[in-house]
Amino acid sequence: MVVDMQELKESSSPSQTAHQTVTDTAEEASEVIPRGTKRGIKSRHAQMLALGGTIGTGLFVGTGQALAISGPAFLFSAYLVICFLVYAIITAIAEVGAYLPVTGMSVAYYGNRIVSPSLGFALGWLYWYTWGITVGYEVTAAAVVINYWPNTIPVAVWITIMLIVIVALNFFPVKVYGESEFWFASIKVFTIIGLLILSVVLFFGGGPSHTRLGFWYWQDPGATKEYLVGGAGGRFCAFLFTLIYSCFSFNFSPELLIIAAGEMHAPRKNLPKAAVHFIWRLIIFYVLGALAIGVICRSDEPALTNGGEGAASSPWVIAIEKAGIHGLDSVINAVVITSAWSSGNSILYMSSRSLYSLAVAGNAPRIFARCNKHGVPVYAVIASSLLSLLAYLNIGTVSGIVFNWFISIINTTAFISWACCCLIFFRFRKACAAQGITRSDLPYTSIIQPWAAWIAIVAFCIFGLLNGFSVFFPGHFTASGFLTSYIGIPVFLLIYFGHRISTKKDPWIRAPGSVDLKTGLADILADEESMVSIQAANVPFKYNGYKLLRKIYIAFGWE
Repeated sequence: MVVDMQELKESSSPSQTAHQTVTDTAEEASEVIPRGTKRGIKSRHAQMLALGGTIGTGLFVGTGQALAISGPAFLFSAYLVICFLVYAIITAIAEVGAYLPVTGMSVAYYGNRIVSPSLGFALGWLYWYTWGITVGYEVTAAAVVINYWPNTIPVAVWITIMLIVIVALNFFPVKVYGESEFWFASIKVFTIIGLLILSVVLFFGGGPSHTRLGFWYWQDPGATKEYLVGGAGGRFCAFLFTLIYSCFSFNFSPELLIIAAGEMHAPRKNLPKAAVHFIWRLIIFYVLGALAIGVICRSDEPALTNGGEGAASSPWVIAIEKAGIHGLDSVINAVVITSAWSSGNSILYMSSRSLYSLAVAGNAPRIFARCNKHGVPVYAVIASSLLSLLAYLNIGTVSGIVFNWFISIINTTAFISWACCCLIFFRFRKACAAQGITRSDLPYTSIIQPWAAWIAIVAFCIFGLLNGFSVFFPGHFTASGFLTSYIGIPVFLLIYFGHRISTKKDPWIRAPGSVDLKTGLADILADEESMVSIQAANVPFKYNGYKLLRKIYIAFGWE
């Protein structure tokens, strides 16, 4: 399809259209005016943002509970399955985002533009409140981990300090946020790599005790365990629990990549690059990480479920202590704290940009679309920060209970979101076919699509219905467990149908031929051309013949 540049230039980006309707003289003179966000996220920031948002407390600590319930074989198998499903979502939504990487973009924005206004409205508000809650979860996790070291400082003080730092970082220009997250994520990446190397050493008996572990823990206490009931049914329940529970470690990484692309340099180039290389990160950090945990830590270790505070229940720390390596447990504990801090930082960014995107689309008060001179939607950041105050629930309730409440609520939203990502991708493909846009016209496509998206949408719909399946077994039902596992579904439907009833004239679903695939494209192409000119003027980085180094550099998306 040949793009008519003159026709595209007559169309403005969604943020510009929204901003023109609210600009006046008084606002022009003030610091906070409807300017719009700025593209301050570089390629290396984008790569680490995608990675930093996925490596959280789930991989360092949360895997312990899954290992204790299911055993090493089911933990490894579950992570393999989830990695494929998450990669299916990444490649599907990246295809949409790479074609239309407009400022203020989000999955909710594409739901509105490609599927229906009601879907975009419901998704946007669901994202906003869930991500606000997730910030509270990460801060709660960090506060719990700090208590690994004996201290008399109240939990409320730690929560307050961490919230202040996270909120403050989100008020800085996006390039400062991107740089801070780059270094936060780098710490996590190198720590995981170090732990994987340590696991290999312990596997072959290189620890202080010189005990060769091999796959001994797969034999004693065993590769699999039973859950809720005995026999084959118990083993199936154990695998199902691990499959659903493990999703928490991956939650919202596709959505973070899409939101970051709205403020990314050369998004048509860098977003596909991030999507392509994402599979290697999933394999190295999650699949190999799950395998390593099952090798170095016993699944019947009591400390996995009742080890006390923070990293004491981390399988990595338990394995390090059992191996007789002193001091390293505190290092891992410190990394877990920075991990929670980093994830909270990323998620507050996502929450504020989700609210900003809602305002740009006209689904939230216009004040949330206003940005300061640095392109930061300050009012959206303030409003999103208020939800993070839920972290103070940790003060009056047992932290482990709050921990599980947050996980159940967040998981439900993630399943809804990922199913909607697939729906948006299917409608985008139909719209492209109806408007004569071929695969060769798209900046990015994946060979595993659309089949992978069909598998993913079925899987995540099933996971959403089974998120709290354990409460239906005799003796396991609790009102809080049921509500936190399923409250997200009726809330989403209530928001969706409430908006649908109030906007009866809107279509239930947009016809493929009526989907707007042009607005904002002129700005994107113009930015792309200017970026190519700038890059051509710069001297490329020389690798001086280090071909292996260059391959590693490219694999991680740092070129």
